[in-house]
Amino acid sequence: MRTRTLILALGLSAAALPASAQEARQPQLPMSAIDWLDGSDSNAPSVLRPSPLRNPQPFGVPLDEPPVASSVQSPEVESAPLGQPTAEAVGLLPMSVTGLPRSLWRNSEVEILAELIERVDPAVPALSALLFTLLLAEADAPIGSGEGAPLLAARLDRLIEEGAVDPGLALIERAGGATSPDLFARWFDLALLADSPDAPCRVLQRQPQLSDDLAARVFCDARNGRWDHAVTVLGTADALDQISDRDAELLIRFVEPELVDESNPVPPPAQPTPLQFRLFEAVGETLPTQPLPRAFAAADLSGTSGWRAQLLAAERLAAHGALSANRLLGLYSERRPAASGGVWDRVAAVQALDSALTEGREDLIGPALITAWGQMRSAGLLVPFSELFGERLSTHQLDGRAGRLAQRAALLSPGYESAARALGDGASGRLNLAAAIAKGAAPEPLPESAFEAAVARAWDDPTPPAELARRLQQGKLGEVILRSMALFETGAAGNHQDLTEALATLRAVGLEDTARRAAIELLILEDEGALR
Repeated sequence: MRTRTLILALGLSAAALPASAQEARQPQLPMSAIDWLDGSDSNAPSVLRPSPLRNPQPFGVPLDEPPVASSVQSPEVESAPLGQPTAEAVGLLPMSVTGLPRSLWRNSEVEILAELIERVDPAVPALSALLFTLLLAEADAPIGSGEGAPLLAARLDRLIEEGAVDPGLALIERAGGATSPDLFARWFDLALLADSPDAPCRVLQRQPQLSDDLAARVFCDARNGRWDHAVTVLGTADALDQISDRDAELLIRFVEPELVDESNPVPPPAQPTPLQFRLFEAVGETLPTQPLPRAFAAADLSGTSGWRAQLLAAERLAAHGALSANRLLGLYSERRPAASGGVWDRVAAVQALDSALTEGREDLIGPALITAWGQMRSAGLLVPFSELFGERLSTHQLDGRAGRLAQRAALLSPGYESAARALGDGASGRLNLAAAIAKGAAPEPLPESAFEAAVARAWDDPTPPAELARRLQQGKLGEVILRSMALFETGAAGNHQDLTEALATLRAVGLEDTARRAAIELLILEDEGALR
């Protein structure tokens, strides 16, 4: 009741204020922009409409000719602006980058693809990278796509779940952002997570039918300087119980904090929406991102958060492939840790190894590697760590445990094939199998372990399962790749036949590098010897 009274009082005061006073009350939020991608389709040409016929009589046909058909059916016709891809087909990665054809999704049912995209769980970082490639690839729309672009919506939802906010925002903006209410809702959430909501707010002002979320309308009215209209909508929505008590309380503090008792904070929800998250931040009650879904971690990378918060967010995202290893290293190297324990120990370990490698200190590299390996393993970051240091470590002669860890790091790096050749006949056990796979061959004889033999058979007899081979013949490439990723997941969990079939399928569709890296990562990361 107190909130409602404040809102009604605010509405009356808004009506009495002159325009200049209202402009002075406009709330402001920190704003940021993405500078890594700058593209727009706003200037794409529109469809040219045909001129009306000057002579309505068909050529050579008398007007009194009797009809030859008993009925007429109007065909369904789809139209789109010339030179502009449909929302479903839009992507950030062209064929020249992905190597995937535009027919990637074309022959599959959109409902099946959306379900696979939602449920697939990459078991190793190489498959996470492959999933991002699929989500961002340019490809023709699948069967059943229509109004609302359901496949694009599924792709955006998965990007948000993975914490890939910047790519997701770039993707929806490339698709037009406001083509339907469903897509606008995702655009608005992504823009809020990236702290750049001005563009969708301007669109919502021009096209209010894009959203029936009254909290979003109030927020955008305030961002657009329409303070009196924001108060009116808020008061009406609250009086009619069309807005939650928490949203109403946050919005009144946002538009007119002077009317609120700041000593009585708003209880935070367990799972805030992106709008609630930004409203809490705007009223000075910033929520920690660690207990929240991964997408909120991107908010800590804006530069306004402390170094520790940025480090934890970067590690969270890098562990799932949503942040590059180089950017993680940049944050690790930003300054000297002022404390110990947890993330500070990882920062110190990485800095010590980087310094030893830069200075060529053979006496320090081994001990630093042993310490850093344990620290990065505890955070699930061995693959990003190996991408940063694997090839550099391979140029140094290290003995004992440090030497074995350097070999594993080199095999987990992009230069895995060169690392395998450098091992020669010096590897044994699982490391020997990883080296053979890195060179694209199965060892002879096949390993005795059922798990290792399942991996090796994909290079000894690479035959995809009949069901996936049939789908490939039907042109369902994207669907087959997603299904092979699901097979790999169950294979990694213990179903050895699924593991063989998953790797064989990836090889059969031309994803040899992904298949090798996935197998190597599984072998090394699951190797108990590598974890001690």
